[in-house]
Order: sequence, then structure tokens, then C-alpha cells
Amino acid sequence: MNKPVTPDLASAGPASPVALGHAPAPRPRRRLWIAAALALVVMLAIAFAVWRSAGTASGVTYVTAAATRGDVTRAVTATGTVNPVLTIIVGSYVSGVIKEIRCDYNTEVKIGQVCAEIDPAPYQTVVDQNRANLAVARAQLEKDKANLAYAQLNYDRNARLAQSNAVSKDVLDNARNALDQATAQIGVDQATIRQREAQLAAAEVNLGYTHIVSPVNGTVVSRNVTMGQTVAASFQTPTLFLIATDLTKMQVDTNVSESDIGGIKEGNRSTFTVDAFPRRTFRGAVSQVRQSPQTVQNVVTYDVVLSVDNKDLALKPGMTAATRVIVDQRRDVLRVPSQALRYAPPSAGAPAGGARRTRNAEAPAQVYVLRDNAPVAVPVTAGLDDDSFTEIVAGDLRPGDKVIVSEQRGAKAAATPRPRL
Repeated sequence: MNKPVTPDLASAGPASPVALGHAPAPRPRRRLWIAAALALVVMLAIAFAVWRSAGTASGVTYVTAAATRGDVTRAVTATGTVNPVLTIIVGSYVSGVIKEIRCDYNTEVKIGQVCAEIDPAPYQTVVDQNRANLAVARAQLEKDKANLAYAQLNYDRNARLAQSNAVSKDVLDNARNALDQATAQIGVDQATIRQREAQLAAAEVNLGYTHIVSPVNGTVVSRNVTMGQTVAASFQTPTLFLIATDLTKMQVDTNVSESDIGGIKEGNRSTFTVDAFPRRTFRGAVSQVRQSPQTVQNVVTYDVVLSVDNKDLALKPGMTAATRVIVDQRRDVLRVPSQALRYAPPSAGAPAGGARRTRNAEAPAQVYVLRDNAPVAVPVTAGLDDDSFTEIVAGDLRPGDKVIVSEQRGAKAAATPRPRL
């Protein structure tokens, strides 16, 4: 049987830690750990500094555009409608039933051509009645003329007899009265005849209005009636046909806002497109700037009329046109993007989006040109501005110079790999 072994305290000695029951203190190892921690903190600080400097030293990228020569055009855009230059409304002066229609859509008509006919029977009856009344009036005139002749003979006879006192003075006065009445009756009959003639003429005019005729040479663009339809012209003349005089000449009626109307004048060139021909550009000119304002939802607009040649009849009435009226233009001038005049680096003490230059007014300004990978301010004199390009009237700027339009920070830093810790 094995016995447990007990340590010999006497042989261990009085200074032995085992004899005292305590473990030895690891002081050198603790100092080593503290030194390692300090070294790691220093390395992290150095790495962060390197990473920070690498992210900011090359983090600015300039977006440039070349100064070029070209056209600078200021224009006003608006939406309009294509219409014929002159559209005639053909209506009916009298009421009745449409008996016949001789014109339809796209019919070429001439002056005086009958396009429709209203049933003339009621108006023919009125004409016949007035003719009969006129005949009665004329017959009455003939009767009264005979009565006047008899009254004249009776008066002459009584006048001769009165000279020899064969008849009394009262008989002579009665004969004179009958003569005067017969003479007056002739005047009444003549006035009645003129009245009957006027009534007959009015009835014949109404009968003629039953034929709806074209007042001009043109093309029928609208027909609003059908055969058998009843036309009522009691309160308002109904519209039966719309006739365009000449479809080879059209006009575009546009609505231009009051902020842009000041620069538009008669003769300004214009271009426009329609949805039917998206790849074709039509050209015209401003023929009229109407003074009548139109207010819709507190927005004041003015009607600007553009004259357009339509020889190929491609444009149809009612098409919607997106117009562009040229207000001012400079050809073959030195120009830069308008954004270049609004750019300024933060070091210049101005925001990148500077104040907008006044349109069409030469004003001192400056652009920044990229030279030796650094922005250099170049004073210039700005001219016409069309929202995309600005004319450079004067300044130390040449075609091909790279003008700065904007800058990007952190672009290169994002592309550069950061140091790994």
C-alpha cells in the first residue's frame, strides 16, 4: 500500500515561496504587455494618418469642357396649335329640314357652289302668297285710277254747271271732295304696291337662303349636318360647314408667357415640331403678336401667330406644335458652357454655384481654366446666354482651353486602395 508523500519543510529552507504558500509575482511579463499595447496604439495612429492623407491629398477631380466656337441662340419655347390662316363659318339664315347635301369633308369648293339645300317648300309658299298680294295691290291701283278719272269728269261737269247756277255750290263741293279722295287713294295704292314688293323680295331672299353656298374658294374641313336634320335658326345661326380658304398656308397660334413676350417681335424666325412628324422640323416666322392677354389660373399669356408654308399639305388643322421662337442669335463666336461662369473653387471664397449672369448683357465675369492640373482664374466679358452656352466677348481665353464646370472630391481616394491594418 502506497503512502502519501509529504514535503520536507526543513529541507526547503526558510525563504522558499513554496514553504510560505505564495506564487511568484510575474512583473516582467506585465511590463511586456504594456509595451506591446503602446506600440499597437502608435501603429494605429500612424496608419490612420497615412489613410487620412491618402484620402485627401488626391481627392479633387475637376470636370472640364473645352471652349469652342459656334452659335449661341436664345429662344423662347411654347406650345401652340396649327390652324388655317382663314377659316370661314358657313351657317344657315333660315330654319328647316336638310333636303340635300352636296359637300363633304375635304371637298374642294368654289365661290357660289351649293353645299346643302334646305327644304324650300314652306318658303316657296310664302313667295307665292306675296306675289298674289302684289297682284291684288296692282289691280286695286288700276281700279282707283278709273275712279279718279270719273271723279275728275264729274267735277269738271259740275264746275261748268255751277257757272250758270244750274247746280248748287254744295254739289260742286261734293264733286271736289270725291276728286281729292280719288287722288289720295292713288297714293295709297302705290305705297301698298311698294310694300307688297318688299314683302315679296324678303320672301324670295329667304327662299334663296335655302341653298347653302360657299362664299370662298377653299376646302371643307368640317361638316356638322346630315341629310334629314332639322336646322333651327331662331336664336343663333347654326354652323353647317367650316371652309379653309387655303391649306397651303397655315399658321400656328401659340401662348407665350408674359415673362418671355418682351423679346418677341414680328419677323422673328421660329421652328417647331409636331407629333405626326417627330423627325421633321418645320420653319416659320412671327407674323403677329396680339395685344389681347389671356389669363388662365393667374398666368398671363399672349397669342403669338407664326406663319408657316404648307405646300406639301403635311400639316393638318388642329395639330399640336412644340414651337421655338429665336429671339437673339450670335454666329461663330467663342463660347463656353454657362455652368463654367457659375463655378468657383471653395478656396476663392465663393460657392460653386455662383450668381446667374444677366441674359444678353455684357458683364464682367471670370472662368477657371485647368492649367498644370490647377484652376487658374481668367477674367472674361460674357455676352449672350442661351442657358447652355454663353458668348465670350473679351478675355484671355482661346478655343480649346479646358474650362472647369464642376469638381468632385474623393473620387481618386475611392479608387486608391487604402492601407490595410
